[in-house]
Amino acid sequence: MVAVNEVRKAQRAEGPATIFAIGTATPPFCVEQSTYPDYYFKITNSEHKTELKEKFKRMCDSSNVKKRYFHLTEDILKKNPDICTFMAPSLDARHDAVVSEVPKLGKEAALKAIKEWGLPKSKITHLIFCTSSGVGMPGADYHLAKLLGLEPSIKRLMVYVQGCFAGGTVLRVAKDLAENNKGARVLIVCSETAALTFHGPSETNLDILVGQALFGDGAAAVIVGSDPIPEVEQPLFEIVSASQRILPGSDGAIDASLRESGLVFHLSKDISDVISKNIETSLVEAFHPLGVKDWNSLFWAVHPGGPKIVEDIEAKLGLNPEKLQPTRDMLSEYGNMASACVIFILDEIRRASAEKALKTTGEGLEWGVLFGLGPGLTVETVVLHSVST
Repeated sequence: MVAVNEVRKAQRAEGPATIFAIGTATPPFCVEQSTYPDYYFKITNSEHKTELKEKFKRMCDSSNVKKRYFHLTEDILKKNPDICTFMAPSLDARHDAVVSEVPKLGKEAALKAIKEWGLPKSKITHLIFCTSSGVGMPGADYHLAKLLGLEPSIKRLMVYVQGCFAGGTVLRVAKDLAENNKGARVLIVCSETAALTFHGPSETNLDILVGQALFGDGAAAVIVGSDPIPEVEQPLFEIVSASQRILPGSDGAIDASLRESGLVFHLSKDISDVISKNIETSLVEAFHPLGVKDWNSLFWAVHPGGPKIVEDIEAKLGLNPEKLQPTRDMLSEYGNMASACVIFILDEIRRASAEKALKTTGEGLEWGVLFGLGPGLTVETVVLHSVST
């Protein structure tokens, strides 16, 4: 009889999980941040709240965001006025507006990744779909599989309502799938819309205004597998390790509750302080086996929860200003797109590396780190190995 260990060995890949392709997409409706306060207070019939509007303008000015993309257009909001009214029952309208759009936007990003990958869709063995925007059965993973025409035998995993750190979560899960299933090719799709968190302004809940100044819509897709096919698949980054940590003293820092009025956030003023004080622990744990101690020797893909978080991480770790520039650029051009953010950043890093003809896909450096940050406070730490160009 064949030994169990031999069967197990035959089921496993030989090499590390590797990112082969990345694709991104946004809705067509784009709003400039400079004009957003006027638009937001007009569409929510709140122009009489002049002091609150001035406060919101200051928030937008300090957000470091230049523009964002949204599925909720002015026409959609006018047809669904309850979405614009603070705490009005509107969950049905929100859900109806996005439940079909989330997988559709995910399809756009996925098709770009598949095209870059260069192999037939039939070669995709696993699908991970991640969103905090809408819930249904069958889930968005099912609908995306249908939209893409994936094989009926594809193994699907749906990740719902995890928040901003989940861009790291899906890479961690994909690593396990790719390395423990020989020949596996995992399609990851993160598709996010701020439709559930869009609310009219209120003097009693300023946390809502923070979200309105930062959140945007977008989708990102990644194809992950092990043991690249020579001359066919082009590796971008190897996923060396992935871990998750709940930060101490962070209870209640970021909470979100699904109500009849949508997804309502509560934010603590201490978020950036808690993250910056604890982030080095995750770095030391992840890079000690590699002997890496110089954080400026890494390339960085950090979720941009907001400008203060980015500034405090940079200061606490003594990072050179250019290290978090991809994160700042992504925040500026798209806003906070939850789980999709870090994949957008990784895409920008490899594109900039190619344009500058650097020696590796990671800004010319060998090692890099991807941080997913979100509710919990939860930190996903992914160690990446840059591939030679």
